[in-house]
Amino acid sequence: MALFTLADLHLATTTQKPMDIFGGRWQGYIEKIVKNWRALVGDQDTVVLGGDISWGISLAEARGDFALLESLPGEKIILKGNHDLWWETAAKMHRFLEENGFQSIDFLHNNCFFYEKTAICGTRGWPFEEDFADPHNEKIFRRELLRLESSLKQGAAGKPEEILCFLHYPPLYANFRCGEIIALLQRYGVRRCVYGHLHSDSLRYAVEGMYEGIEWRLASGDHVNFTPILLKK
Repeated sequence: MALFTLADLHLATTTQKPMDIFGGRWQGYIEKIVKNWRALVGDQDTVVLGGDISWGISLAEARGDFALLESLPGEKIILKGNHDLWWETAAKMHRFLEENGFQSIDFLHNNCFFYEKTAICGTRGWPFEEDFADPHNEKIFRRELLRLESSLKQGAAGKPEEILCFLHYPPLYANFRCGEIIALLQRYGVRRCVYGHLHSDSLRYAVEGMYEGIEWRLASGDHVNFTPILLKK
């Protein structure tokens, strides 16, 4: 058994959304994902997918992308990204999974999961590109903080050996620092945090490695050559 992660798959099996406009790394990216996934991930493994999974704008339109994920080995836990317009309430998404026979997929949303003695916690977060002082953005950001704390509380209640946090948006980027999110992670003893969202030219400003007692890791597809990252065996 092993725990992997990968973010920003941007699958488009049934929609027209060419990604190679963002650089040569994206040419044939779906084939790369499938090939690398099958080479590394086994049926008993778990993969946390850090958002921006499908370009489908509804669950119906994203069905082909979910079918592709279902065909790949391992259990998949999906976190919401900014481009996941298909995202619905938990009840609707679980009904969609049941109706389509997708048995290896679940969602990280106001909850947590456990991989052996490791708690898998997280939420989407909020983008550094937005003005946090704007009332609308402030409201959504505060909601994301509540969701993150709820997930961390549930994880901590299980008395895990480690709490792993997954976010879509980076709480650190170039000179940006989201103090509220970092403080939450520190309060719950998080020592590793994985995030996505960054692509192309923005990759040069990503923060990775140890910072404020937390190890940060960027898992966006084009950053890791569309290869699942091993987090734990």
